[in-house]
Amino acid sequence: MQNKKPRKARAVGINHIALEVGDISAALEFYGHFLDFEIQEQSDKSAFIYFGDQFINFMKHNDRKPDEKRHFGIAVDDKELVRQTLKDMGVNLLDSVFLDFLDPWGNRIEITTYTNIQYTKADHILRGMGLSHLVKTKQAIDELREKGMAPDNDVN
Repeated sequence: MQNKKPRKARAVGINHIALEVGDISAALEFYGHFLDFEIQEQSDKSAFIYFGDQFINFMKHNDRKPDEKRHFGIAVDDKELVRQTLKDMGVNLLDSVFLDFLDPWGNRIEITTYTNIQYTKADHILRGMGLSHLVKTKQAIDELREKGMAPDNDVN
């Protein structure tokens, strides 16, 4: 008799993340300085901001302690624009090989360039976001190819 592996659900992706912030309006203003997003819903206790088919849920929480290693990454079309905007805002960039910083409530954020990473949005989502011009780097395509996940239109 063989030991049969139990069936498990397969993760498809991250739908959203919830961040604790001290002030919803201030969070929308802070993130709105360097990110383009749509506010789906907003109250004094929460807000939902969308980037195409994914979102961040800001939740009011006054007793937030700063993150040290815990973080999440946001993929953008222009990482250097974010870096410069954060500097112009007076945001302290963390000593890291990445573009990491703490938001005013201590949430650690890592900014990465969409074209350089494996994470991929469907063409129709990118088109709807006005980002269909983004093209993955050869390294990102090679990493996807190693997993059997290179885009169908990849001719390299």
